[in-house]
Amino acid sequence: MLAIAAGNTALQSVLPALGRSLGVADSAVAAVFSVSALLWVVAAPYWANRSDRYGHRAMVLLGVAGFTLSLLLCGLFLVLGINGVLAPVATFIAFILARMIYGIFGAAAPPAVQALVAGRTSRDERTRALTLIASAFGLGTILGPALAPYLVLGDLWPGGPEIGLAGPAFFAALFGLIILVAVLRLLPQDESHTHGGAVGYPSIGGQGTGASVTATVGDQSQRVGFFDKRIRAWIIVGLVIGHAQAMTGQAIGFLVIDRLGVSPMDALQPTGLVLMMGAGAALLAQWGLIPLLDLKPRALVIVGVAVGALGCVATGSATSLYGIATGYALASLGFGFARPGFTAGSSLAVGAEGQGSVAGKVTSINGAAFVLGPSIGVGLYELWRPLPYLAAAAGLACLLGYAWFSLRPSSPATGASPAR
Repeated sequence: MLAIAAGNTALQSVLPALGRSLGVADSAVAAVFSVSALLWVVAAPYWANRSDRYGHRAMVLLGVAGFTLSLLLCGLFLVLGINGVLAPVATFIAFILARMIYGIFGAAAPPAVQALVAGRTSRDERTRALTLIASAFGLGTILGPALAPYLVLGDLWPGGPEIGLAGPAFFAALFGLIILVAVLRLLPQDESHTHGGAVGYPSIGGQGTGASVTATVGDQSQRVGFFDKRIRAWIIVGLVIGHAQAMTGQAIGFLVIDRLGVSPMDALQPTGLVLMMGAGAALLAQWGLIPLLDLKPRALVIVGVAVGALGCVATGSATSLYGIATGYALASLGFGFARPGFTAGSSLAVGAEGQGSVAGKVTSINGAAFVLGPSIGVGLYELWRPLPYLAAAAGLACLLGYAWFSLRPSSPATGASPAR
């Protein structure tokens, strides 16, 4: 789980620099991950159901194989583009096709992993074990951008083809191959009838919020629709928060290049630093401040949306690395409060029998935000550099008023706590 998330986000973090160095439009870079995220959102529930029918081990193998093959092909196509064998547009078309493999098949592994863990733990141990698995997925979204600048390679041999910014893709594919061999040799066949929940697309800023855990352990005897009046306001809140986070996160690499006035290669480490600051702030909220403060879901959303709006304004108006990193960390801190608030509020709005269904809706909303959000953000960035951040801040400001009047305090009688 950690490897899948780290490999995906490592590639995301270097792609703005790669697109600029090849001379393709910024919006084409965003489209790469929008297509992949869309396929993941569609495929994840499908594979979660097939895992129960065809065996969890087979689905883990399929997911890791899809991840490995996709990253290997991405690296090969990027090397061809970097060395001028493929034209920039052809490089990105081929890259999108390779990413489609990941979007379709990579989503098979996380639900199967959850089902395997659920089948090998007692009921009392299950939630804690699944939470550790989800934390590994979230930790991978931090490690990927942190390690990516150190995985950029030089020439394959003196005077040979340049690997350059394709390095993170090859390292991720190598690690995927090692895991694939380990699964084949070490993971026994699983005969349990446990179920794994669909997991959101691993993306920069998209740390998990516990919905996949609830989907795995929660009762699914009652189906709850997106427009059910009990969760409708929470769904709207989650959709706006998710899009604001996806818009701002995907444009941050371009912002660092342009505001600092550096070359794409020289922007890698500053970009990694900014993304690490943001991821660290989000996890500080989720793993430290939320359990400490014990805020209820409505308060988490209101505080998080207000802090996130201020952070977006600060990021969009910053002119230095310190300003960008501080503003992005502030925005991420707000999202780190608001997203668990949305998850817990949706859970607490229904009874025990609807937990699995609501958790599935939460996961869908989190994933849907990373389908259009990156392309919207980068498209606005191409019009005017501060625009995606100011638009996100304006959307969050409107959401603050909506949340104040529409969200009702949650009863803690059922569902998941914000800390979980």
